[in-house]
Amino acid sequence: MKHHTVKANGIRQHYIEAGEGAPVVLLHGFPETNYAWRHQIPVLAQHYRVIAPDLRGYGKTDKPATGYDKRNMARDLAALLDHLGIERIALVGHDRGARVATRFTKDHPQRVDRLVVMDNVPTRIVAQSMNAKVAKAYWFFLFHQVLDLPEALIAGREDLWLRHFFTDWCYDPQTIRGVDFDAYVEAYRAPGAVRGAMADYRAAPEDVLQDEQDADVLIGCPTMSLWGADFEAVGGTFDMAAVWKGMAHDLRAEPIAQCGHLPQEEQPDIVNGLLLDFLQGWTGAKA
Repeated sequence: MKHHTVKANGIRQHYIEAGEGAPVVLLHGFPETNYAWRHQIPVLAQHYRVIAPDLRGYGKTDKPATGYDKRNMARDLAALLDHLGIERIALVGHDRGARVATRFTKDHPQRVDRLVVMDNVPTRIVAQSMNAKVAKAYWFFLFHQVLDLPEALIAGREDLWLRHFFTDWCYDPQTIRGVDFDAYVEAYRAPGAVRGAMADYRAAPEDVLQDEQDADVLIGCPTMSLWGADFEAVGGTFDMAAVWKGMAHDLRAEPIAQCGHLPQEEQPDIVNGLLLDFLQGWTGAKA
């Protein structure tokens, strides 16, 4: 795996690249970085050119004060692909990365051959469904939008903050431990890292408006939605197959048993098998 940094859409973007062939882009979620794909990159790179950026505000990518609405974060990806001379991709997104991937696919449909969204309820659906149960499950959506306070409370306690999520969100609370946990703590202790993640959540009102504008436009390319069957905030609260049938014309729905919010880390072999199967036939050719 090779690490690169390029300037695209006005920011320095860090990404991992491995393999050759048809391009497959992996977009991580919260509370992670592109390190989340460490179990997928070596497997997919045997067949494809894999590109895994750190999203705006995360990891080793720049963390500016603005620009976190998903349309602009989709422009980040478009600019990165332009820099690399890549026109069309297979796109995989988890959590926050799935939000960017969905917006990218809607805004740039000609550039996506197939889409995978992992353990993600679209922002618009979360907002429309808000009630006491959803608010309890999505408390961090609300807390992270409070200006300045999360950064003040988390500073110096990044390990406690991250440990809560990794313990609460995984079927096996010890899934993320040792050097893997340390890697995330180090990433979120970098200057601006917590603020960047908070800015991603603080873009929610604008994200909802963008999603509402084209809510009736279904994703046209083949789409696979997979999720952890044991994560209360997603599969335990929403009918995920129904949610994504309302988002895409051609849907494959795959719940994963004994799995929480981080399928690519909790059940990597199952996820890798699903990805390889779904990506079959992707040659990089234009539609």
